[in-house]
Amino acid sequence: MLARAAGREIGTDRFGNTYYESRADYRAYGRKRRWVIYARGQDPTTVPPEWHGWLHHTTDAPLPEAKKHPWMVEHRPNPTGTANAYRPKGHDYEGGRRQLTAGDYEAWTPGS
Repeated sequence: MLARAAGREIGTDRFGNTYYESRADYRAYGRKRRWVIYARGQDPTTVPPEWHGWLHHTTDAPLPEAKKHPWMVEHRPNPTGTANAYRPKGHDYEGGRRQLTAGDYEAWTPGS
């Protein structure tokens, strides 16, 4: 409700995030202020690149969300801290064992 009073709604992305722009220029910025209201918690990694450029005044309007090239993949939020996070073979959650190397790690001990 407060977001609507302070600015006008510009649009919504495919993740449900809603984007706003201030009605008047902010003196400190010299341009309109832009912000997002996240659909699911405070997770900035859910902002797709098309809207990121608009939020940071790189583009005047949000870019189309359609895929332009066959090699483009769907935007994914950052999985850090979730079950989908990357964990190498030696990670504790992946068994905690890794292959030994020629110059393997030697733990530091106090006084040596």
